[in-house]
Amino acid sequence: MKAIIPVAGIGTRLRPHTHTQPKALIPIAGKPILAHIIEALIEAGIQDFVFIIGYMGDKIESYITSSFPNVKTEFVIQTTGKGTGHAIWLAKEKIKNEELLIVLGDTIADVNLQQLLQTETTTLCVKKVEDPRLFGVAELDVNGRIKKLIEKPLIPKSNLALVGIYRIRETEKLIAAIEYTMENKVTSQKEFHLTDALMRMINEGVVMKTFDVDNWFDCGKKEILLDTNATLLKRLNYDTSTYTFANTIIIPPVFIGENCTIANSIIGPNVSIGDNAILNYSVVKDSIIGPYAQIEYAILDRSLIGNDAVFIGMKQSLNIGDSTEINFG
Repeated sequence: MKAIIPVAGIGTRLRPHTHTQPKALIPIAGKPILAHIIEALIEAGIQDFVFIIGYMGDKIESYITSSFPNVKTEFVIQTTGKGTGHAIWLAKEKIKNEELLIVLGDTIADVNLQQLLQTETTTLCVKKVEDPRLFGVAELDVNGRIKKLIEKPLIPKSNLALVGIYRIRETEKLIAAIEYTMENKVTSQKEFHLTDALMRMINEGVVMKTFDVDNWFDCGKKEILLDTNATLLKRLNYDTSTYTFANTIIIPPVFIGENCTIANSIIGPNVSIGDNAILNYSVVKDSIIGPYAQIEYAILDRSLIGNDAVFIGMKQSLNIGDSTEINFG
């Protein structure tokens, strides 16, 4: 079994953070999004990876090779944003006829990977959602097989959203289906989506089924990123008793990286702080603070602070007389 992880996207929904680093390397709960994905796959027994890189791909390649030196890794470059189908097609020489597990590089999900890898058919992970128009959607027949896949339908006939995890058994047929969509310019939103190639396979008689995931975090927006951070911090349950910072209160769950300087602050709950950050006279909750960031005299709630960012708030020394009202709001 080989895992393919497309991480070539620009991540426009997470600007300005993705101006300087790939979306897959944005930290949540103490490690990059991509690390959560890779570690789960390694735990499931996968040791062979192909990464489709593009935007700032050198940073992704450097991170993976230094952080996961004991697994086999190969890299394929996607220079243009032509969609996930095109990304998988570019890796065709790396995968040959092996069975595949495709995992999108911004997707974290609670899924029984061991059970998924043992399925006897090509299997797509799904989750029921309130608004299926934002996702690829699977429609099932009376036998529970997938009869139709459509990318971001205007009028959805199903609420089963594709979460971005695909267990593929017929790899040669997948590559052929992608080539068909490219040759015939079968696109959705001007991209060659994996969804359209999978639909081509279904039309040719390939049996596909769905596999439910318990939780799914599409880490492409700030609010979802912060919610994911909170959920994973609760699950990982880092030991905060080892944190000793002057005049500082820690309210778990919290992750604080190495060599941080923190004083006169209240940190938590649901806060992740990167290495070498500086915080002083600040109150921070439900937030992610990047490495080397500096925060002083600030109150932050549901904030995403990038690497090396500096935010220094207002400091006042007041002498207020009786019956005085001051309102900074």
